[in-house]
Amino acid sequence: MSIQIFITQPNGAEEELSCEDGATLLEAVQIGGLDGLVAECGGNCACGTCHCYIEFVAEGALEEPSSEEDQMLDFVVTPREDNSRLACQIKITQALDGMRVRMPDRQF
Repeated sequence: MSIQIFITQPNGAEEELSCEDGATLLEAVQIGGLDGLVAECGGNCACGTCHCYIEFVAEGALEEPSSEEDQMLDFVVTPREDNSRLACQIKITQALDGMRVRMPDRQF
């Protein structure tokens, strides 16, 4: 069963992705052919260029960021907000079905 994730681009356009359980959000966006996540480090939590904002997710469905991710979020280009996350660190699970993600204006 596929998991639906909704991505809002900086211009307000909304995209819907069908994701597979176990992929990262970064992988799902890349497979879906969407722009907005650069991921210079290849998804290794080392660059902060897959920064995104989690606008909606079911309560308790998303794990808290690791200390490594939390530290990397201090170096993102666009403002860090309470809902800032790195897409490479979010594993897609059925519990995330319906999650809404907003892309930042830029990654550099």
